[in-house]
Amino acid sequence: MRWENLAVEADGNPSAGPTNPALFGAETVTTRTFDTPEFRGITFHEIRARSIVNRVPGASRMPFEWTVNPYRGCTHACVYCFARKTHSYLDLDTGLGFDSQIVVKVNAPELLRRQLGSRRWLGDHIAMGTNVDCYQRAEGRYRLMPGIIAALRDHANPFSILTKGTLILRDLDLLKQAAAVTEVGISVSVGFTDLDLWRTVEPGTPAPERRLDVVRTLSAHGIDCGVLMAPVIPFLGDDPSQLRATVRAIAASGATSVTPLVLHLRPGAREWFMGWLGHHHPHLVRRYERLYAEGAYAPKWYQRRITRQVHELAEEYGIGPTRAGMPRRIPVPEPVAPVAPVPTQLTLL
Repeated sequence: MRWENLAVEADGNPSAGPTNPALFGAETVTTRTFDTPEFRGITFHEIRARSIVNRVPGASRMPFEWTVNPYRGCTHACVYCFARKTHSYLDLDTGLGFDSQIVVKVNAPELLRRQLGSRRWLGDHIAMGTNVDCYQRAEGRYRLMPGIIAALRDHANPFSILTKGTLILRDLDLLKQAAAVTEVGISVSVGFTDLDLWRTVEPGTPAPERRLDVVRTLSAHGIDCGVLMAPVIPFLGDDPSQLRATVRAIAASGATSVTPLVLHLRPGAREWFMGWLGHHHPHLVRRYERLYAEGAYAPKWYQRRITRQVHELAEEYGIGPTRAGMPRRIPVPEPVAPVAPVPTQLTLL
């Protein structure tokens, strides 16, 4: 495996530029398998990373600049996952290998705490779950997120989490504590509620209704939670009746917002998804080749149509889209004996 191809930055600071030839050395990798039903057939590569805060490339469409990813590879096994390409950087397979060869950065919490404490770090927003899911099944065993959230809480560093995993509810108390001192954004990904589609395209994830239960639980505990309606899958999940059913279910869960995102097929994911499509829906292959002929993204006209339909449905059901970069946080109770009010300026991350 080409572990050495991953560059680390100076002094553990991603903005300082690469000085060390690798994020971790091959000699630090410990490979494990666990003979339990939930981990059967999965190999874990435990490594001690040298850097954990990553800068998002300038050309990215993401509305944030920094990410933390404690895992590489994902047992959710979503056939469309754009992160599949990253496995090729390690000489790992982007298909089944991405689903079953999981890199675990076992020192992520301690490393993050050290980087947040660096004088170079300016306290910028950190996004998690934007590459692979930090609440995939492996997190149930390795428990990296409690330490990561605690470090962010202790440094009052704003952050957001996007997940399909129900395991986030394990860390509910930590999320409340963090939201009391900084901006915390939580989003759950639910692109559709069609169970037949879910079973084949997202085989390792909790069912859509279980994810919406996460939204209900967070809302019941005073934590606003938005839903990223992603991906909307052309010709399989974009029928008006399907969009209506999904938005209706999202609204019933108590979500504060719904933001649609049409399927995009980057290299690595594209090949795997098209293979899946040819096996399960061969009659759609030519339609996909035409729709995605210009690249990884569906045409603007198609994206606009889906966005308009979802926003109209969201308005009908009493919810709305999240503005780019909008954080979500727990309301802070007013003090019992308030002092004279002082004007404050609200900020938006």
